[in-house]
Amino acid sequence: MNGSRIAAVGHYQPAKVLTNEDLAGMVDTSDEWIRSRVGIGTRHIAGPDEPVDELAAHAAAKALAAAGLTPADIDLVLVATSTAVDRSPNTAARVAARLGIPQAATMDLNVVCAGFTHALATADHAVRAGGASRALVIGADKMSDVTDWSDRTTCVLVGDGAGAAVVEAADEPAIGPVLWGSVPEMGNAVRIEGTPPRFAQEGQSVYRWATTQLPPIARRACERAGLAPADLAAVVLHQANLRIIEPLAEKIGAVNAVVARDVTESGNTSAASIPLALSKLVEQGAIATGDPVLLFGFGGNLSYAGQVVRCP
Repeated sequence: MNGSRIAAVGHYQPAKVLTNEDLAGMVDTSDEWIRSRVGIGTRHIAGPDEPVDELAAHAAAKALAAAGLTPADIDLVLVATSTAVDRSPNTAARVAARLGIPQAATMDLNVVCAGFTHALATADHAVRAGGASRALVIGADKMSDVTDWSDRTTCVLVGDGAGAAVVEAADEPAIGPVLWGSVPEMGNAVRIEGTPPRFAQEGQSVYRWATTQLPPIARRACERAGLAPADLAAVVLHQANLRIIEPLAEKIGAVNAVVARDVTESGNTSAASIPLALSKLVEQGAIATGDPVLLFGFGGNLSYAGQVVRCP
């Protein structure tokens, strides 16, 4: 085998929906204020009895079913998350236990909002190198656990959820070369820190960085896949803020692409946002099997990672 591919995807969101009107009863805000600044209308919030590994397991089970596979077919589980409660067992091990996956290697990756694209690249590398035959790659975050619900600048942004992909060996590469990196000296611009941990960010700094520094990097990810941005069928960026997504997508130059805007109904779900949005596009039939799709994550640590994949 010369490469790897995404065989199937799946996603999961908690049942509870928190609207902008709900938030207006909690902090000094309004539906108009939120929509005009971040483009979000609703978000899903997990309950106290729904840990992040449960969200991840639901999404992974759907991806497995869509691929026609059983838990025993998986030998690597990678979970991108920054909201794991415990240091050990890690989230991936708990997902494997929930699904009954025997003897798989289980690892968590904490690259915050760029976590899924980092984990996807890691799975691609492992499969290409022969270290795994089939991997579950999951992005899952319970941002409600790390949110200050009295801070209107951050609580209006976040949501909970998970998305997953099954990655397996393929004759022809269908996951393009990753382009990844970071700006460590600006790493404090997005953070989850303290006791208890709380999400905070320097919103204007992140906006300027994302809309001015990231477009050429995203275009280089396309070049590594041998494509021009105009060749893309879809662009799935980290669903941080609609006011970041729209100008960034325009500056990339993907003039013929569907641009994922799941942030409007899901909020910022951190590592879950890209697989969640991708899975919804597939479910809706907005993209077809084999279509080239740019996945591009960015955020915490001011890290970024992107690759072009073929739609399952």
